[in-house]
Amino acid sequence: MVPVSSLVLMSVNALMGFAVPVCLSVYLIRKHHARLSTILIGAGTFILFALVLEALVHQLVLKGPHGPAIMGNTLYYGLYGGLAAGIFEETGRFISMKFLMKKEPSAPLPGLAYGIGHGGVEMIVVFGITMIGNIVLSILINSGQTDLLFAATTADAAPQLQAQLDQLQTTGAGTWLMGLWERFSAIILHLGLSMMVWVAVRKGGKWLWLYPAAIVLHVAVDAGAVMMQKTAGMVALELIIMSEAIAIAAVGYMVAKKL
Repeated sequence: MVPVSSLVLMSVNALMGFAVPVCLSVYLIRKHHARLSTILIGAGTFILFALVLEALVHQLVLKGPHGPAIMGNTLYYGLYGGLAAGIFEETGRFISMKFLMKKEPSAPLPGLAYGIGHGGVEMIVVFGITMIGNIVLSILINSGQTDLLFAATTADAAPQLQAQLDQLQTTGAGTWLMGLWERFSAIILHLGLSMMVWVAVRKGGKWLWLYPAAIVLHVAVDAGAVMMQKTAGMVALELIIMSEAIAIAAVGYMVAKKL
């Protein structure tokens, strides 16, 4: 059985997964007159570069001859995952800002709006929709209807489904709160990285170094999180990630003042 407390927190997470990006977008549009199109450019860029292109590369690499070696080594897996996310997402940012945001003024607001779109749609897809799926599975578990799931699942996928069902029943309520905390860190990180790349695009010249710097920082955060999972406690890890995100956002704020 999935505890009622877990179901309640999953429901809160699902609501927040949609509400936070929407509220931030509405706030920027109404209060600061940001363009909805800029927010949508950020969202579309994440979907194309992270969920489509990056995912295709993962299929080729992780299911290729070197996949088992990468996934079997924490260092290799962390570096690979960090590099893939950093290169694809920051390159997507750079390309979209360079070619789709030409009419935007050279001010911090467009970079901020883009970051809300990029990080916001990630929160919706990776967190909000996932939580809805978890709630549905939990209801099936508690109502004793998991046989319906296995009947519609292939034999190869059955062990993975069983592991997912077991995890839902054993995950503590506090873990779901940590997931929400992690999403806030991710949005802060995306805002900082977006501002850095926006300045690189708009000022160019000696400021272009901010684009590769954004890649390096993205790699460092993602790879570090993977490599610290087994050594740092959950709370300590989230504190570290939040601190890194705030520091990167501070750098993004400082360089954005150059605009």
